[in-house]
Amino acid sequence: MSIPDYQSLMLPLLELLGDGRARHLNEYTSELADKFRLTDEERRELLPSGNQERFKNRVGWARTYLSKAGLVSKVGRGTLEISDFGKGVLESPPARINIEFLMQFESFRHFRQRSTVSDSEVSGPTERIGDLSFIPAEDPIDRLETAYQELRSSLAEELLDTVKASSPEFFEALVVDLLVAMGYGGSRKDAGQAVGRSGDDGIDGIIKEDRLGLDVVYIQAKRWEQPVTRPMVQGFTGSLEGNRARKGVYISTSRFTADAKEYVNRIEKRIVLIDGEQLANYMMDFGIGVTDVTTLQIRRIDQDYFDV
Repeated sequence: MSIPDYQSLMLPLLELLGDGRARHLNEYTSELADKFRLTDEERRELLPSGNQERFKNRVGWARTYLSKAGLVSKVGRGTLEISDFGKGVLESPPARINIEFLMQFESFRHFRQRSTVSDSEVSGPTERIGDLSFIPAEDPIDRLETAYQELRSSLAEELLDTVKASSPEFFEALVVDLLVAMGYGGSRKDAGQAVGRSGDDGIDGIIKEDRLGLDVVYIQAKRWEQPVTRPMVQGFTGSLEGNRARKGVYISTSRFTADAKEYVNRIEKRIVLIDGEQLANYMMDFGIGVTDVTTLQIRRIDQDYFDV
């Protein structure tokens, strides 16, 4: 079973609180996870930002919307109980509680009027709410995360295409810049001297693993289209022996075959394979060849501040 969306969680959450007992966030989140038979992996799944568990985030939005409609009440830090309005709803429970159902409550309509975006700003799945507007079916954080991942994916493709079209000299500089940004190679000058062109549209060299040079890493990078096969990775492994290196990084703008990946998992030496997709992601993560367009700050309540 996949992780339910926040609208699918609203009625189960209200029913859970229907016994009149107040529950803490961790308790009702766990009970809902049990009800939907989520696996341990699904319970631990994080949002793309890595800041929060996806299921807990959706439970949080279900709680927020029920609260805005007056169906549940906060009775302490992270603690929730059903309200009289909520008890009334459960006397004749609907088949599902969603945004449309909550619009019958004045407090929720007021909340939506203050927060609903215009039709032209809405993207993703939506629901028609009478003649009021189109309202997204995803919760706000999910919409932001989805938009962010779409932008990131598009940028990764553009970055990789640009790298493949670059000159060998530019590719060499890019790899050096990335390694230094990731903390390898010592200074920019040191890394630049250590990594040089090999003449086959690729680069190789030995760089410091840290600024003190306590260990070294052998680097090979190939700017090409064909998959990197196991024999090619085996040849790279042999190069480590000749260069007194126990660790290696093989960078390719293409991809690695399955048997090449299996091979590096079985050998004693530590070799990291970075394909074109991962290369583009590292460039974005470490700010190589990209620039910020805009920055959004998403704030939440600081419960510690109010816990007096």
